[in-house]
Amino acid sequence: MEVEEVNISQEVILPRKPAKKRQHSTMEVDQVSGIQGTSRTSISGRKRPKSVDQRKIVVPVRRLGALKENWLKIVNPLTENLNLQVRFNLKSRQVEMRISPNTQDVANLQKGADFVKAFIYGFEVDDALALLRLDDLFVETFDVMDVKTLRGDHKSRAIGRLAGKGGRTKYTIENTTKTRIVLADSRVHILGSFQNIQLARRAICNLIIGSPPNKVYGNLRSVAGRISERI
Repeated sequence: MEVEEVNISQEVILPRKPAKKRQHSTMEVDQVSGIQGTSRTSISGRKRPKSVDQRKIVVPVRRLGALKENWLKIVNPLTENLNLQVRFNLKSRQVEMRISPNTQDVANLQKGADFVKAFIYGFEVDDALALLRLDDLFVETFDVMDVKTLRGDHKSRAIGRLAGKGGRTKYTIENTTKTRIVLADSRVHILGSFQNIQLARRAICNLIIGSPPNKVYGNLRSVAGRISERI
């Protein structure tokens, strides 16, 4: 009686590769020049693309003088902190910036463009610098006419209600919502986090419609108090 030999092939089990750990970024609530936002400390920067990208920001004539006076304050953070290449084109009146070989994060280019745009809108350099130091900050722009159609003196009175006597109303909204507001004729620019911008815009819209300032202040403080309790 013959016994057949059966070959049992053993499966080769390869050792599992260790899973790559995701690199997380830490976010902390911080405040710069009275503007509240979150600061993010990234572990590793993003890779720079092979194609060189650039941004061009047109400077209106009314802001040329301010740009000339604060040029060094604007250029130094862009070149030293963000490692961008910056120049001002006299013919086209544009601030041109692009990525340099030393730029570690491609997001720095957009940050730099937002910083320059905020200054062009009318924000102070120290306030606009918050866009570079804090994350989740934005600049929202809208027109008074977008809220309510006003003509002649009614439009002027609405803009006056936003500023208040000696700028008191504007400062109160800024301090309560931890934002910065610029009133440029009928244009309103708000710098801050998304939640704080919505809070400030709601108060401004109520003033444009015609709500009494005292009522707007009361609603603003109550909402801001509830938000601070949640945080």
